[in-house]
Amino acid sequence: MSPFEPIGRVLIIGGAIIAILGLVMVYWQKIPFLGRFPGDFVVQKGNFQFFFPLVTCLILSVILTIIINLIIRLLSR
Repeated sequence: MSPFEPIGRVLIIGGAIIAILGLVMVYWQKIPFLGRFPGDFVVQKGNFQFFFPLVTCLILSVILTIIINLIIRLLSR
């Protein structure tokens, strides 16, 4: 095993995560359920709008934690 192999794996996984996040950001409005859960706060006053997706962030955090743990377990074998 060369000394650069672990760094290469980290870069590939990091690049894949960045690409997936980029796709999510581009198509965020087309995903029907994101940002519309009960517990996502929207405050509108005049021409000011504040949006805080609390529940959406919690759900995405759990999903990403599961995915990253699966990837780490698969790579450690």
